[in-house]
Amino acid sequence: MKAVGYRQHGLPISDPRALEDLELPDPGPPTGRDLLVRVQAVSVNPRDVKSRMAFAASAEKPVVLGYDASGVVEAVGPEARLFSPGDAVFYAGVLDRQGSNAELQLVDERIVGRKPARLDHAAAASLPLTALTAWEMLFDRLEVPRGGGAEEALLIIGGAGGVPSIAIQLARRLTDAVVVATASRPESVAWVRNLGAQQVVDHSRPLGAQVAAIPGLPPVRWIFSTHTDTASWAEMAKIIAPQGRIGLIDDPEPLDLRLVKFKSVSVHWEAMFTRPMFATADMVRQHEILNEVAALVDAGALRATAAQNYGTINAENLRRAHAVLEAGRVVGKIVLEGF
Repeated sequence: MKAVGYRQHGLPISDPRALEDLELPDPGPPTGRDLLVRVQAVSVNPRDVKSRMAFAASAEKPVVLGYDASGVVEAVGPEARLFSPGDAVFYAGVLDRQGSNAELQLVDERIVGRKPARLDHAAAASLPLTALTAWEMLFDRLEVPRGGGAEEALLIIGGAGGVPSIAIQLARRLTDAVVVATASRPESVAWVRNLGAQQVVDHSRPLGAQVAAIPGLPPVRWIFSTHTDTASWAEMAKIIAPQGRIGLIDDPEPLDLRLVKFKSVSVHWEAMFTRPMFATADMVRQHEILNEVAALVDAGALRATAAQNYGTINAENLRRAHAVLEAGRVVGKIVLEGF
């Protein structure tokens, strides 16, 4: 089968060996609750870049990256009961198995959802990782009440990224909280407003004074930060309401938690890979979340965030996508489709 991967990790993306076109054996038949999926489209995430720099490989054992995928089930394992061959599906994969940048992939059905019917495969591939991360952070970690949150506010830092782009929509559609997002460029400001953010502040300047200046803004009970450093952490400590909750998904330097002690603020990490990585008892919840996301998309309540289609799934196009992600100026998601 065709695939894209590397035999040497840590190379700059300008090096053609950083991602190469490969011919690999097809995965074996699915066992247990696995599905064998023929991949139709993928999207690229910052996690792909981190993995490319960190996961060791060799000529004998190349690494195939890729997390987000949309495709069609070819075969199911003997214990699978959620899907059948021919079903169109989408999912975000795991860290410790072959990735989605390949024609065929084995994936546990408990982290797979039905593809939204109204989307093509490319648009569907833009959703799983970001939707799972946003959903789990908002409703599992921060415990923003579905159908509630009136007279309270949610601040989303880094609003134009892939995860915040979904979080803004979920918060507006499923809660009554006032949604404040951050953006620093005209195009990203327009993007987050179009997604539903009621207020926008500039994360290139101190946030505390800007948030305090918003007329009539209720207490900021929740902060969802996707880009955290010591300066922004100090601003969050000023902004967060007493007994509020702060959620983080990035990898900041050590933070001084004492800044929020006397507000009795709780801090929550979200890693979308936790449930499958540790095979938690509620692992199937990701299947359920993706199906809920698909239902919202098909009802017109949630839109995909595929913003740029880079064409065929091959090494050249994936290197280009990684380079843009590394530059940190992506609005929405980059998708690729077909081999």
